[in-house]
Amino acid sequence: MKIVTLKGENLTLEEVINVAYYDYKVDVTEEVKEKINRSRRVIDGIVSRNDIKYGITTGFGKFSDVIITGEECKTLQKNLIMSHSCGFGRKFPKEIVRTIMLLRANNLAKGYSGIRLNVFETLLDMLNRGVHPSIPEKGSLGSSGDLAPLAHMVLPMIGEGEAEFHGEILPGKKAMEKADIPIVELVAKEGLALINGTQVMTAVGSLALYKAINLLKVSDITAALTMEALRGIRDAFDLRTHKLRPHKGQVQTAKNILALIQDSSFITNQGELRTQDAYALRCVPQVHGASKDAVNYVKEKVEIEINSVTDNPIIFENSDVISGGNFHGEPMALSFDFLGIAVAEIANISERRLERLVNYQLNDLPPFLSKNGGLNSGFMITQYAAAALVSENKILAHPASVDSIPSSANQEDHVSMGTIAARKSLEIVNNTARVLATELMAACQAIDFRDGLKLGKGTREAYKAVRNRVNFIEKDEIMYKDLDKCEELITSGELLKLVEKKIKVEI
Repeated sequence: MKIVTLKGENLTLEEVINVAYYDYKVDVTEEVKEKINRSRRVIDGIVSRNDIKYGITTGFGKFSDVIITGEECKTLQKNLIMSHSCGFGRKFPKEIVRTIMLLRANNLAKGYSGIRLNVFETLLDMLNRGVHPSIPEKGSLGSSGDLAPLAHMVLPMIGEGEAEFHGEILPGKKAMEKADIPIVELVAKEGLALINGTQVMTAVGSLALYKAINLLKVSDITAALTMEALRGIRDAFDLRTHKLRPHKGQVQTAKNILALIQDSSFITNQGELRTQDAYALRCVPQVHGASKDAVNYVKEKVEIEINSVTDNPIIFENSDVISGGNFHGEPMALSFDFLGIAVAEIANISERRLERLVNYQLNDLPPFLSKNGGLNSGFMITQYAAAALVSENKILAHPASVDSIPSSANQEDHVSMGTIAARKSLEIVNNTARVLATELMAACQAIDFRDGLKLGKGTREAYKAVRNRVNFIEKDEIMYKDLDKCEELITSGELLKLVEKKIKVEI
């Protein structure tokens, strides 16, 4: 059995992906259990003494001055979940729901939340046995955390809401019964401990980030193939140039391209056919490299966030209870806006390379890569479709983090919109995969118009991977089917895996 052990300290992006997509099980150490029990003892003491502490013996938000005592503490926590379950829209897919649950569990595992061990273990059991709450995509301001969507996560735990179990959407209570997991009654602080944090935005953004890292590597492969198809100039990738402006991503991109085109006879030297290439070819290191640097920044921030405490209030070992603002999603909001912008630029330059492949006024290839143009449209409309995605990305890349709407009677008067930023970045990533797939297919079509030349060490593997799935387009046919195959080749990681048997592609 493949297991990820949560300690609250060192969860990695790779482990997140393994739980999200490959159903790895999750467990915790005895040390984690003791930390959870210790913080719970602090809460029990507060309740027994009727101390006034936010969210434990008071209401929430603007109701923080309303005192709650005794049995009402249980009612308060249930009411919190019920009233906050007001999300809207399509339900998150299974992999995002699993990531949300995992990240919330890792937050709780740090032992600063005051939840009881049995409630924590209920969340783990749901994750391990495949009870996936139905969580709507919309409804979070990203501060105080992802309240509405996380409340939907909790509903099945208390026998409410809906959940997917073995492919079937069931009432929450029924799903828990089928999985043989007892429902729980929440007591003081527990509802708040489960929903006050940034786990929804971070879950969505983490999966977008993982996909983006793959696409950044693939973008170097598609760019190298297009360079060969257009008989691009090698000199612009000379490492001496890039070491004079030593941004890490720029230098690495130049290294990747040189490795991919190694031994290629398609590639030319400066002055052999022309003096310079257009920017979409010549400036690949500068553009791809800048996006890589941005994505590496986001990865650093995400790996901090997935191992952080984002509760309010926070329960410390010495029994201090501090009401702060770690639930505020601004670090993630800015990061995911940045991620979306960075990936949108990869689509932008890829579409420009696609245009140079299909536009006979910019190359020496048949118009729209068709043998019999006029009767056949060839790749003409594939560029239209890619351009539409690129234009949509430009709209989606508008930052969400610069927006804020006051909430809770102006008590919560600045919010992050981080969950919107994360959702937008994921949409941009998905659009960009299709644009790169279109470039990939067009580049291979263009290469087949040139005889007697040899592909590079890495690009040869990419070309073979495409041709094993998609044939040369002799005459017009339904294009989306082949584009789907190329997209799947990219998003499954298969293209990168095959190329990396010969050439390591890094960001």
